[in-house]
Amino acid sequence: MTEAIRTEGVEYVYPNGFQALKGIDISIKEGEFVAIMGQNGSGKTTLVKHFNGLLRPTKGKVYVFGEDSAKHTTAELCRIVGYVFQNPDHQIFSSTLLDEVGFGLRNLGFSESEVLERVKIALAKVDLNKNLTDNPHFMSMGERHRVAIASILVLEPRVLVLDEPTTGLDYKRSLELMELVKRINEEGKTVVLVTHDVNLAAQYAQRVVVLKDGQILADGEAKNILSNTELLAKSNLVPPQINFLAKRLRDLNVPENIIKVDEMVEFLQKHVKLTKASK
Repeated sequence: MTEAIRTEGVEYVYPNGFQALKGIDISIKEGEFVAIMGQNGSGKTTLVKHFNGLLRPTKGKVYVFGEDSAKHTTAELCRIVGYVFQNPDHQIFSSTLLDEVGFGLRNLGFSESEVLERVKIALAKVDLNKNLTDNPHFMSMGERHRVAIASILVLEPRVLVLDEPTTGLDYKRSLELMELVKRINEEGKTVVLVTHDVNLAAQYAQRVVVLKDGQILADGEAKNILSNTELLAKSNLVPPQINFLAKRLRDLNVPENIIKVDEMVEFLQKHVKLTKASK
């Protein structure tokens, strides 16, 4: 499987002297859906900003599809690794949907007809049915998140990095957005999700990387990482709610690494005989 992102001994020190990353070695394969987790200040956002050159390592190397990122400009890397900011309002600046989503294409010299066509395709991918003259600043938070994602997808990156994409969204809107991200991943794009929400990570990520104090605390299959109570506690995280139930039902031979509700339902239906209460 092709390697999308690789870091070797990456360290990063901010201008104020704070060392945010301390020797990070990570490999992300093309097509993976990876969640980067950890408490505030653990280095999550700092790490993923290295993937497309928004930050450059103080020490170490970052490779993007085998290419040393140091040999490429941030603009070049951003066409391969798209980054969606936590707050869409930090990304949206144009007064029309067409100008906002088409901004990157125009900077790259695409014709207006090409811009129009690709903007329509990108908006369709994020299920945003709006007039191209609408002002994105007046849209709902959920819609603005979709605009931000569309403005990245229009450039057709191979990797999509999302930094806390459900911030400011209620549960229903969060799931709608994550189903969209899941579909993007299923279409072949590598997805890197920065989140502190263990239930969200459990539902969508195949793999979880936990950071603590700028170092990798754990890296592995989501169900093994997110069911490890002692491990998660070291980073001030707790397992998904359904996992607590799985552990309480261990006497029924329920696997203790169940982290999804549908997995629990499927197991109980197959392996546990429930008797009706007598009247």
